[in-house]
Amino acid sequence: MTQKSTGNNPEAHATKPPKLPSKAYEDELERLQSELVTMQQWVKQTGNRVVIVFEGRDAAGKGSAIKRITQYLNPRTVRVAALPAPTERQRTQWYFQRYVEHLPAAGEIVIFDRSWYNRAGVERVMGFCTEVEYQRFLQQCPVFEQMLLDDGIILRKYWFSVSDVEQEKRFRSRLGDPMRRWKLSPMDLESITRWEDYSRAKDQMFAHTDLPSSPWHVVESEDKKRSRLNVIKHLLDSIPYLHIDPPEVTIPVRPEAKGYERPPRDLQRYVPDHAASLIDGDEGSKSNKRSKDDKRSKDDKRSKGGKAKS
Repeated sequence: MTQKSTGNNPEAHATKPPKLPSKAYEDELERLQSELVTMQQWVKQTGNRVVIVFEGRDAAGKGSAIKRITQYLNPRTVRVAALPAPTERQRTQWYFQRYVEHLPAAGEIVIFDRSWYNRAGVERVMGFCTEVEYQRFLQQCPVFEQMLLDDGIILRKYWFSVSDVEQEKRFRSRLGDPMRRWKLSPMDLESITRWEDYSRAKDQMFAHTDLPSSPWHVVESEDKKRSRLNVIKHLLDSIPYLHIDPPEVTIPVRPEAKGYERPPRDLQRYVPDHAASLIDGDEGSKSNKRSKDDKRSKDDKRSKGGKAKS
């Protein structure tokens, strides 16, 4: 069963953009990822601090975009903060306190896979915070972000927008995929039945926190490949980094051996060569057949219908 789109949404009948050619996507992604490496080098050498906030609907493509951003970056310089539910002790702290602990030091980039905006989203909709706490957040959030900016932190905020039909399609895809089943949480399912509640919460959040000094940037994510390219390009364009040549590295000449002899191989425990079984015999053909069957199954699950975005 396919969920009907929200009838009163002005974007309900938006059409999905044409499919991006795979080669064009791969080539541009590689080019942008190369620029991300350059930007990372600039951040490191200049001592800048960058905070990137990723928010949006469940299954909107935030995680896959973050993976492409960080794929070739140094994890010592670029960290992803995906915080679990707060502990009982953290619930008694100032709300922003546990997020402050993850802010970057000089030369670092921190990507928040969901952030302090949980209070304006899931906590608001699911009743995990009081009305007083919610109103306090709306008042304090702009002040908190201005403090980050005043201290020299570069802040970027992205909202990933996806339609109700596309969201449910992705949920059902996760449900039928044992490799991604863990990504389907009870909170995800609640987002289907509370679609309009989340829309109202998002609108209220934007009204208070979409400010000239720290604006929200909306990423259309009906097509994940497009959204990845678009958010990376925007991020690169919005940060005034310079191309800094990395220091030259000279690989030294290996010195001549001085009589070292490696111990006999049979004295050590080696991992069995499972990969060898994929070259000969039926295992290789079975693996290829499974891959084709999986692709055919995913193609069969494609659905069509109206769309309501937020």
